[in-house]
Amino acid sequence: MRRNARAAAEARSSAPLFAALGDENRLWLVARLCDGGPASITRLTAGSRITRQAVSKHLRVMEAARLVRCTRRGRESVWQLDQQRLRDARNYLNLISKHWDDALGRLRELVEE
Repeated sequence: MRRNARAAAEARSSAPLFAALGDENRLWLVARLCDGGPASITRLTAGSRITRQAVSKHLRVMEAARLVRCTRRGRESVWQLDQQRLRDARNYLNLISKHWDDALGRLRELVEE
C-alpha cells in the first residue's frame, strides 16, 4: 500500500477515536477510568456535576469509537478503557509528528541549498 493510501486509511480509522476524545467531559471520563480502573456509571458520576444520563451518553460515544467497553456485573454495567485504543491514538500522533519533522527537514535542506 502506498504511503498516502496508508495515511488515509490510518486517518479514517483514527477519526472516530479523536472525535470521541474531542469533548472535555469525555476526556474527564478517560482520566477517571485511567486513575480508578473499571467503574460503574454511579461511581463515575460520584462527586461530579455531570448527570448519570450525560455520562451514559458520553460512554456510548466512546464505546462506538471502541475507546471503552462495558461488561455486566449483576445488575450493574461496568465500564473500562481499551488501553490499545489509547496506544493507537498515541501511535497516530507520533506518525503525524514524524511527518511534520520530515517535512521541516526537507524545508531546511531546501533553504540551506
